[in-house]
Amino acid sequence: MGKIVAVSGVKNSGKTTFLAALIPELKALGLQVAVIKHDGHSFLPDREGTDTFRLLEAGAMGTAVFDGEKFQAVKYARVTERELAPLFPEADLILLEGFKHSPYPKIEILRGAVSRAPVCDPATLLALVTDTELRPTGIPVYAPEDAAGVARLLADWIGKSKE
Repeated sequence: MGKIVAVSGVKNSGKTTFLAALIPELKALGLQVAVIKHDGHSFLPDREGTDTFRLLEAGAMGTAVFDGEKFQAVKYARVTERELAPLFPEADLILLEGFKHSPYPKIEILRGAVSRAPVCDPATLLALVTDTELRPTGIPVYAPEDAAGVARLLADWIGKSKE
């Protein structure tokens, strides 16, 4: 199982957008990446109209569907990111979306249109990704467009740099 890093920030800071740009850059460096996202609200675990949705509505405590390339499992149970991480034993890096108040190492996304100051504990920050002029001492700062730079930082951090 790979190292775990949280990509954090306030709501609507652009975490998903940045992750969607970061993942291809990490893959280009030869890294296997998984993402675990916490949803603070109750989410619908399946799509209406699918067989598994119907079976869950009928009272199944869980369902799984698979083909030759992928699987999806839904189980009603309390779980943490630590318990989900072993689902990805081949991952070099597991990115968590959110977890701003956790002790995990973090990349914080800070957009000036949404927030003025970092919300994460500075001791946990690997880097700050921001469109503001903020430059905290001792923390690398990247522009939101520099997913490649953050990917290189993470590859070096986990000791898998290809350069």
